[in-house]
Amino acid sequence: MSAKARRHAAILRIVRREVVENQEHLRDRLRAEGLAVTQATLSRDMREIGLGKVATPGGGARYRAPAHGAAVRAALAELAPGLLVSTDGTGPLLVLHTAAGAAAAVAAALDAEAWPEVLGTVAGTDTALVVARSEQARRAIQVRLEELVTPGLAER
Repeated sequence: MSAKARRHAAILRIVRREVVENQEHLRDRLRAEGLAVTQATLSRDMREIGLGKVATPGGGARYRAPAHGAAVRAALAELAPGLLVSTDGTGPLLVLHTAAGAAAAVAAALDAEAWPEVLGTVAGTDTALVVARSEQARRAIQVRLEELVTPGLAER
């Protein structure tokens, strides 16, 4: 997994689990997870992810992750190589194993691709379930995802 993908996954995980009011707090939390990042890099990552600030009931503000992975929607080809660990399926069901904390991002990116073979996805922390229209459709999805992770695989 690339350093950028690890940072993005960590940022999303932190913001979804904790109240993060400012970039310095987020930088501190990333440092605590072993990810040193400059303010400029963090700002760029936050913009790429699509983090937004929302008002809190107490009059303050906090960062919030985009709804349903909005910022990573067009990035399946970029996310898959760094975050998708393995795929396995039976019938119309495909299980995606991802890096820790990355299943929701991968599932959202797959949903955003709007592949006609995909009925929908459900994501946990490191596992996502893809429901395909048929067993044949599941196989096609699996091949496409594996090709994203290992380009040239189909020609072998």
